[in-house]
Amino acid sequence: MLTCLRVRSFAIIEALEVELDAGLNIVTGETGAGKSILVDALQLVLGARGRPEVVRTDAETAEVEALFDLSRDPETLAALRDQGIETEGELLVRRVVSATGRTRAYINGRLATLAQLREVTKGLADISSQHEYHSLADARHHLTYLDAFAKHGPLLAEAEKAYEMLVDKAARLEEVVTEERGRIDREDLLRYQVNEIDSLREALEHEDELLVERERLRHAEKLGTAAGEAEAQLYADDDSICGALSRIAASVEDASELDRSLEPTATQVREALIQLEDAASELGRYARDLSYDPARLSVLEDQLDRLVRIKKKYGDTSREILAHRDQASAELESLERYEERLDRCQREYDDALEYAGGVAKRLREKRQSAAVELSRAISKELSSLGMGEAKVTVELASLEGGPRELQVAGARLSATGIDRAELLIAPNRGEEAKPLRKIASGGELSRAMLAIKRVLAGLGPASLYVFDEVDAGVGGAVAEVIGRKIHEVAKHSQVLCITHLPQISAYADAHYRVHKEVVGERTRSDIRLLSDKERLEEIARMLGGVTVTAQARAAAKALIQSATT
Repeated sequence: MLTCLRVRSFAIIEALEVELDAGLNIVTGETGAGKSILVDALQLVLGARGRPEVVRTDAETAEVEALFDLSRDPETLAALRDQGIETEGELLVRRVVSATGRTRAYINGRLATLAQLREVTKGLADISSQHEYHSLADARHHLTYLDAFAKHGPLLAEAEKAYEMLVDKAARLEEVVTEERGRIDREDLLRYQVNEIDSLREALEHEDELLVERERLRHAEKLGTAAGEAEAQLYADDDSICGALSRIAASVEDASELDRSLEPTATQVREALIQLEDAASELGRYARDLSYDPARLSVLEDQLDRLVRIKKKYGDTSREILAHRDQASAELESLERYEERLDRCQREYDDALEYAGGVAKRLREKRQSAAVELSRAISKELSSLGMGEAKVTVELASLEGGPRELQVAGARLSATGIDRAELLIAPNRGEEAKPLRKIASGGELSRAMLAIKRVLAGLGPASLYVFDEVDAGVGGAVAEVIGRKIHEVAKHSQVLCITHLPQISAYADAHYRVHKEVVGERTRSDIRLLSDKERLEEIARMLGGVTVTAQARAAAKALIQSATT
């Protein structure tokens, strides 16, 4: 429950702090005193959009803090722990709005995003305001009321999951079908790329060797002449180097027989001769084997030119080009299995549609039964609220959609099923039931909202119910019934009720009064808890107007006594 609400520099509120009790907390005050500003402040700290207009004139920021006691709410505590928020039974949420429009949110003193704030505070308070009355008249919200009444949470979660799976399968099927339109051209392109690279695979793997061979063939005549002349000078000519070196080697060997110290030198000369003779032999073989082959040179030139071209298309290195080839081959293989993939995607889509449709149909059956029960329950509540002849009908119909949308049993399929719901009301006997937005007055909407809250009370996680001007358009005996009904809600949940009716105020467990005053050149609003005597005076004022008479006090006393018995 909400134990403390602190507001600073918010609208006409300079600074106030209100500590709330369990049960029914009533807030009264003159028109324009700022009663509903408290609700606006509470909505802000619960995650409503922050607007710079809420910042009090000449203030830099507006600030709202709310302290919740969750010691008796183990489910909410467990949910907070799941979100990584440690708490010892209390939750402090804070919202700051600057005059420039920037906002900040804090959870237990730690900076948080607005999304985190909304997630943490979701379900802590159920606020019924004039704005929500308009929501009640909006049929888009009526299915939510029905599902809450029937406790369809698990089935709704299953329906949403099935719908998301179906959407995914539908998108995949559409993607595969779209592929068919360009599949043949794509296959031709990929097949050409694979064949082009495969025809040059050997050249790619031996590019360096091909470059060397090409240079050899390009300069075959020059290379042959150089090798032949070198072989002749080294060995073949009469005055060859090897001939002269052979004679030198023989002379040094003869000398080494006379002086053993020359033997290493003689060996070196002989080894040099052998090496030169081997080199001359290799040069001779090279010159004889080397021949100019224009056909082979042409092949090499063509291969290397093609390598240059595919590098521009597929990559700078052989590894990159071959990797592109493998990728193209894999895609080609996948495209060639198109019919197989199309059949598989179609089966998966059909299975997902059957499953999602089955869940939606089960949900429809349960809604049809629940609609009758909810209609009866709301009509009964309206009867006790002074609308005894009113009959409410929860009308179920199929969602409408176009031919390209997902459909089940002729209805558009959504994450919440295939149904839409609308509350129809016949305020008087014999009248045709019509939509709330067309027939209900402000007072009837107020009572319809309270009736729904009464029917749904205890079904949701909210530990605080806020009623802002829920008594609009009613008075007298009906107001007294509304007060009793709200007091019954307060027996199991904390209630904050802003009202202008003394018949409702008489049921308060704690009564607060908001008053507005002018200090200097500024207007400010404040709130305080009333004592029993002050409470009597406030209800008497509400009964009698500006001048509180003895008769008004007596009537106020009688109201309070009647409410407490």
